[in-house]
Amino acid sequence: MSAGGNRICLRIEYDGSAFGGWQKQSSPEIPTVQGSLETAIGKIADSPVKLVCAGRTDAGVHATGQIAHFDCPLDRGERAWTMGANSLLPPTVRVREAIVVSDCFSARFSALSRRYAYVLYDGTIDSALLAGKAVREPGKPDVKAMREGARHLLGELDFSSFRAAGCQSKSPLREVRFLQVYEQRNFLVIDICANAFLQHMVRNIAGALLEVGRGERKPDWIREVLLARDRKVAGVTAPAHGLYLVAVSYPREYGIPSCAVAPPILDGLPDAGQG
Repeated sequence: MSAGGNRICLRIEYDGSAFGGWQKQSSPEIPTVQGSLETAIGKIADSPVKLVCAGRTDAGVHATGQIAHFDCPLDRGERAWTMGANSLLPPTVRVREAIVVSDCFSARFSALSRRYAYVLYDGTIDSALLAGKAVREPGKPDVKAMREGARHLLGELDFSSFRAAGCQSKSPLREVRFLQVYEQRNFLVIDICANAFLQHMVRNIAGALLEVGRGERKPDWIREVLLARDRKVAGVTAPAHGLYLVAVSYPREYGIPSCAVAPPILDGLPDAGQG
């Protein structure tokens, strides 16, 4: 077993609107997803816990399939880790599943891939119900052009042009496994899966593809941006509140059900209408 006794893996869902991101901050005045979970789970465990997550989402970013683990001297059972923790959490954070895993499992380092979805909706007026959940994109972006631009981002590439200035990753190389752009009702979704992501990488890609979709750039401009390896040429970073961490996949031996399939992220969103 792990040094802490039992290692518990959690699948977590949260609305990131009111949080300063996943990672706990030095200032207790800044609410974080990690801080809320560690406080709630620590009460169930009757001892302090430290969560390690698959992807440290930024302020305003949501998750339907975040994975995290922690060590605890006791296994309280799945019901305690789910129902008990949820009774102590704010309504914007939910533990969906708890699994006892081997001590060699790491939510971060054992992950094979992460999957994000960036969600936009069509409308001339902001939706009251979608505020903080999706980004309004007036007009109809050229989805075909966006798809043509997206194909330049597939494979193991240097994503220096799509990383935040403050990104601390040692290497800009990432492998994008798939990148799809599709419409569902009056939503537009940019669906991307990679072995890992650089800071702001998905939001910067979304911003660049939207420039292509609006006709401001040609699809081959995406390739030029990649080759430049310069963040300054990639355009505007898309807003955080359109981004969802939807899936993390792991080797089968860990016994964690993979959610690396098309998630029903839009099922819980109201139709934006055509206003």
